[in-house]
Amino acid sequence: MQGRKTVSILFCDVVDSTPLGEQLDPESLQRVMSRWFAEARTIVELHGGTVEKFIGDEVMAVFGVPVVHEDDALRAVRSASAMRDRLTSLNDELEQAYGVRLAVRIGVNTGEVVVGDPSSGGTFVMGEPVNLAKRLEQAAAPGQILIGKATYPLVANAVRAGPLESFRVKGKREAVAPFRVEHVDTDAPGVARRRDTALVDRKAELARLEEAFEAAAAETTSRLVTLVGAAGLGKTRLADELVQHVADRARVLTGRCLPYGDGITFWPLIGVLHALGKDGLGAALAGADDRDAVAERLRALTSDAPGPVDELFWAARRLVESLAADRPLVLVLEDIHRAEPTFLDLVEYLHSRIDSAAVLIVCPARPELLERRPGWTAPRERADVVVLEPLAERDADALLAGLGADLDDATRERVLRSAEGNPLYVEQLAALAETGELVVPPTIQALLSERLDRLGDDERAVLERAAIVGQEFSRRAVTDLCPPELRSSVGRHLLALVRRELVRPHASGSTTEDGFRFRHALIRDVTYETMPKEARALFHEWFADWLDRNAGERATELEEIVGYHLEQAVRMRAELGPTDARSHRLARRGAQRLAASGRRAFGRDDLPAAVNLLARALALLAPDASERPALLATLASAQAKSGDFRLAEETFALGADEASRVGDRRSALRITVERQAMRFFTAPNQTSEENIRVAQAVIPELEALGDDLGLAKAWRLLSDAHATSCQWGAKEEALEQALRHARRAPEARQELSAIIGQLAQTLHYGPTPAPEAIGRCRELLAAAERDRGARAGVTASMAALRAARGEFDEARTLFADAVSLYEELGLRFRRTVRAFDGAEIELLAGDVPNAERQMREAYSTLEEMGENGVRCVAAAVLADILCRLGADAEAAAFAAVAEELAEEDDVFAQVVRRSVLARLLARQGRGDEAEALAREALGRIDQTDFLALQADARLALADVRASVGDDAGAQALREAARALFERKGNLAAARVLDLPLGSPRPAV
Repeated sequence: MQGRKTVSILFCDVVDSTPLGEQLDPESLQRVMSRWFAEARTIVELHGGTVEKFIGDEVMAVFGVPVVHEDDALRAVRSASAMRDRLTSLNDELEQAYGVRLAVRIGVNTGEVVVGDPSSGGTFVMGEPVNLAKRLEQAAAPGQILIGKATYPLVANAVRAGPLESFRVKGKREAVAPFRVEHVDTDAPGVARRRDTALVDRKAELARLEEAFEAAAAETTSRLVTLVGAAGLGKTRLADELVQHVADRARVLTGRCLPYGDGITFWPLIGVLHALGKDGLGAALAGADDRDAVAERLRALTSDAPGPVDELFWAARRLVESLAADRPLVLVLEDIHRAEPTFLDLVEYLHSRIDSAAVLIVCPARPELLERRPGWTAPRERADVVVLEPLAERDADALLAGLGADLDDATRERVLRSAEGNPLYVEQLAALAETGELVVPPTIQALLSERLDRLGDDERAVLERAAIVGQEFSRRAVTDLCPPELRSSVGRHLLALVRRELVRPHASGSTTEDGFRFRHALIRDVTYETMPKEARALFHEWFADWLDRNAGERATELEEIVGYHLEQAVRMRAELGPTDARSHRLARRGAQRLAASGRRAFGRDDLPAAVNLLARALALLAPDASERPALLATLASAQAKSGDFRLAEETFALGADEASRVGDRRSALRITVERQAMRFFTAPNQTSEENIRVAQAVIPELEALGDDLGLAKAWRLLSDAHATSCQWGAKEEALEQALRHARRAPEARQELSAIIGQLAQTLHYGPTPAPEAIGRCRELLAAAERDRGARAGVTASMAALRAARGEFDEARTLFADAVSLYEELGLRFRRTVRAFDGAEIELLAGDVPNAERQMREAYSTLEEMGENGVRCVAAAVLADILCRLGADAEAAAFAAVAEELAEEDDVFAQVVRRSVLARLLARQGRGDEAEALAREALGRIDQTDFLALQADARLALADVRASVGDDAGAQALREAARALFERKGNLAAARVLDLPLGSPRPAV
């Protein structure tokens, strides 16, 4: 079997042939039909087609077998027109000799078919496009040519054709909409060439790259240049040109995003590390004080525990800065449009954070990047976007001359016209022209398919196995995938492929073996797509096995790639027919690899990769697989943490059903806990009592199961209920229990991060005196040295505690550090929640407008997210700040929002909004109403251990008493508030109370 091809099929039928048999003697009829068939065959073969068979009075011809041409559709339509025209003159001969005239009807259709060996006899193309071509012929009237919807765009420029009314065809979901051909131009190309796009020289683009390099070197800072252009326009060539220009003054490193894409998040960085090697990495970091920490985190990329994303980001930055310490660094990241979102985040992080090293980051990208990341080209400092257009004709001619192709003038002109300024077209057409035959391809796929069809069987076999491996491949990998009789000649065939400019030698940083890469990614893609799916499935399976056998120390690093190849093997087998036992084994094995990779991605906070990998693993598992509930639980958790609450709810529900069905109680309990934790913030009418009920119900079962991770989650859920009721001591006790269990569970890194951050919050808001709380925070920071997410949370709480001690400069510095960590991690929600700490610092420092700005930004962000659990508190705090500023109407509006959103048991939101309203009513002279609200707030908060909020509730009542002339009562309340502040160690708030009545009040 030769494989899959896109071909054009022609059916031509003699109309009313039965009456001819009545008119003519059988021998005469045989002569008439033979004469017509001979004429038809001549026409088909003249246009490069192949007659597959004559069936009675019907001709079936295929264009694209045995060799694909770029204009096969046009050749088929021109053959149909030539048949119709030839029949006009032939009928005169037949009428004179036999007294008969023939009429034909023709149908032409284009599509992908499976192709066999024409020399074997019988049918050698099969597929739905063949059936449709037959249906079009049957629908045509005598003398008509009908072409399919897929054929028309490929010939539209050379035909005059009108659409016909659609009709239904058995076996097709949609009605067929054919075109009736009225005229065919024998000279025009099937696809019109656009000449309305501006053609540009590459000198200007190269100058912009060089200017960016010079600016980075002169300013000792980072620059980012994105080269955007369609495939084949010379993005990589332009980057290579820059490298050559600066090679004597700069260090150059290249990373590449693998063509299979989503799950290889940090592969470009791994490629850079392999290129450096152990010695190169050590030399690069030799002068860095933190070299051991950087090296350790970078080595972790290829280990079972790669570490959190933020640490990898930091280590990558330190590596890049070290590499640029003695001379500028040019970092070329090829195929960035294939990058995972997290790697794009890393590129933006490097660009924005490197400000004391000369680094130029060059990112060649297809336009797909802008679809995935629309903001990538938004104007920003030290960044540029260079858009590549097709070459001007003179530049394309210069490129052609530089290829050294020996072409006559006529052929050169045809190459330039066909290439339309696309350097890839110029290059590939020149290679074809030397074979003595040149075609004008309407698409690059047709061009490459034709080149591949010219290969010998052995060369094609080698290239196909290389396509399975990927854009880059080693000689050894391809050799081992080949049959034994071909292995000794693989090297010779690879050299032949190099000469044909399909592949080229490539020094790989990940291996010492002979390396190669496809000259263009599209060559690899076309090679892959034209292989039979049965062969693809088998080769993917073989290569997965080969990777397992040869991975060695890189087993974990390559696990995701092994999973990908097993996944592809399963997909191909499923598309070919019902799955069997072998498919199930492959699917289970692939799911295990993808799931393991997904869990590692989740552990390092790479949520996009985690969601992708875990979902793919689930898709491979059979519906009754016992692993599904646990995998669904992890996937739902990742979806929830990435902010996709709706999808997470669906996944949790499915996981709960499957856990119940298979009796997986551990997964069922974890799902119950995490589902409630998510609903507490997203679903309406969720109370802290529900958290308590769920946690208390599951904890005994989890203890019986010995599930430390589940217990950590359950105790943290219980702690959320205590936070809602402002029982910070109880929350701390619950978190300590959660911490104890999380430390026992190896897979609980994310839980540890959240628990440590929340423990710092209990120290901030609870009754622990500020000096003692600061000391405990230092201990938490030491314990969380490797967890940057936890460090961010602890640092933010410690910043607020330092502000309470009156150390405002230190507090602001610490808070800025926390914000920076959150932003580096991309933890938008956690950063938003920590705006409460930033606002508190500014209020204690007396900068109320800055506090207002921070809380407005936080409120808007939460509203945009569709989050209500924290937004109600943000609304209450913003109302309080606006009340301080005298913006009474807006303060009342935000207090109303808090009332609408907050559940009745949300003590903080309910107390703050009542205190705000009490102050507003007092200003309006409505003292009785104001006092009732203030005392209601005081009654609620005095049942808690939130000392600062107890103090503020007393200050609200003091303001109300002062408004009705009770200065003595107001002063007594202020003294009570001072005692609470002093008990907490909040010196900044206590000092404000030394001022007379009516002075600015302290922060909560």
